[in-house]
Amino acid sequence: MSTTRTEAAAPTATDRTPGIILEVWSDVVCPWCYLGKRRLEHAIAAFERPALVEVRYRSYELDPRTPVGEGVPVYDYLGRRYGGGPEAGRAMSARVARAAGEEGLRMDFDRAVWTNTFDAHRMVHMGLAQGGPALQAAVKERLFAAHFEEGKVLDDISTLQRLGAEAGLDEHVLAAVLASDDYAEDVRADEAAARELGITTVPFVVANRSVALSGAQPVEVFAQLLHQAWRETGS
Repeated sequence: MSTTRTEAAAPTATDRTPGIILEVWSDVVCPWCYLGKRRLEHAIAAFERPALVEVRYRSYELDPRTPVGEGVPVYDYLGRRYGGGPEAGRAMSARVARAAGEEGLRMDFDRAVWTNTFDAHRMVHMGLAQGGPALQAAVKERLFAAHFEEGKVLDDISTLQRLGAEAGLDEHVLAAVLASDDYAEDVRADEAAARELGITTVPFVVANRSVALSGAQPVEVFAQLLHQAWRETGS
């Protein structure tokens, strides 16, 4: 396993301190991030001490310049950004869709729409604040499924309101959050931390701010990361 040692400050002493804290930088319109989430979950489930592993999702926008309210089909966006037009975008998407299928995930790129994700990231932070890592993971999962399976537009406030409620967020509090700038600074802080850590691709997983792994690695590679992080706790 090829890992990266990081030098950023460890989580503060006021945090709950399970054996392994995994921080995962990702975007909700990133197919490799969805695939990586599922593979990481499989690795944690097979780990001998799964209850001592905590996952916290951090914000990373693949393209923060995407205008709000101007979503475009994913094939068109990829073809324009990387060249080759929609057919090239279709070919790129087919590769990750095949890999996702092997993990039981369905990705319907024919319906997927590329959008701005800043407000979606604010909602993920709300999940962590309101219900801890479990609720945050549920919000993240609902957003991934909405984008990749249902073709939902993730910068539409009414859509985010419904998805957040379905994931378990208090719909009245969520409405107030989405109408405000709440959690915007949390998103920006995550993105600043990503720059500090030198993150340029996602998913990017950091264990105990000590060792890191980039990409939607195979389950066994994520398992190696967990074991390495556990050894370094000295437990």
